[in-house]
Amino acid sequence: MPPGMRRFFKRTEATIIIGTVLIFVIFALVDTRGWFSFFTIRNITRFTAILGLVAIGQTLLILVREIDLSVGSVYGLVAIAFISFEPALGVQLSFVAALLLAAAIGLLNALLVLKGGLPSMIVTLGGLFFYRGVIYVTTEGAVRSFTKATAQQWFVQLFGGNWLFRLENGLGWFLLAVIFFTYILFRTRYGNHLLAIGGHTLSAASRGVKVEFVKTVAFVTCSVLAGFAGIITVCDLPSTNVTIGTDVELEAIAAAVVGGVLLTGGRGSIIGAALGTFFLTAVRSELITLGAPPVWYMSFVGFVLVFAAVVNISIQRRLVAGMTA
Repeated sequence: MPPGMRRFFKRTEATIIIGTVLIFVIFALVDTRGWFSFFTIRNITRFTAILGLVAIGQTLLILVREIDLSVGSVYGLVAIAFISFEPALGVQLSFVAALLLAAAIGLLNALLVLKGGLPSMIVTLGGLFFYRGVIYVTTEGAVRSFTKATAQQWFVQLFGGNWLFRLENGLGWFLLAVIFFTYILFRTRYGNHLLAIGGHTLSAASRGVKVEFVKTVAFVTCSVLAGFAGIITVCDLPSTNVTIGTDVELEAIAAAVVGGVLLTGGRGSIIGAALGTFFLTAVRSELITLGAPPVWYMSFVGFVLVFAAVVNISIQRRLVAGMTA
């Protein structure tokens, strides 16, 4: 194998890049007119941006061998809080208050895991049900919507408008997040510490890495990104309901794993998670366009998730074998 190709396959994004190219070619051949239509492009980019923000936060946690199963409920809770706070606080302050709520949830998760010694899966699984219950109790099953005047305010349009080539502004925020967190992960000390902790926690701690601080920031960031995705959703589609965000946590984890992020931590990238999100969103959109039953998408996600995990583990083992040889 040529050196260039060998370097390519060592990249965490190698599998998803190949998968994305293949799925693009297949859909272009199967549905030429529909695949290249503006409606399809707008639909895919809209949901890629929303799910992608959650997947980025999930990636940061998975890299340090943690996980957050509550992000779907946090997504919904923060979105509804943003709408509910608006009459009393105004749009800007309700935006800040809603994100502070998300940050508080992330901090609570971190405290329970790092200080309480509880597994992150248990803590956040409990949060998944608890925060969804809070949504039902506080709204009594009915969620108000933004008024027409509020929905047209510049601040709401900043997140929910379509200023970017008639595509939703959420796509721009998502691309900025990909660039920002890619820089953080591979060009800063904090990113280096994230990867070090995921690779070997005790070794990282022995070298002076503040493990609890790094993980706390990851938990808070994950919740804030989930909340921000929820806010973008209601800015784009002001009418919502109590089920908003249901199953988002599972799709976000799937997107990260499909994108090459190892559940064992220490290996992955933001770009890979972003491509994984695009891959899943494109498949869902095209299956709907072709008239396939919704269960096909869930079955496809399950298959691809297991397949990607097997491929990623296989690559990791080969890399380890190569290093020790």
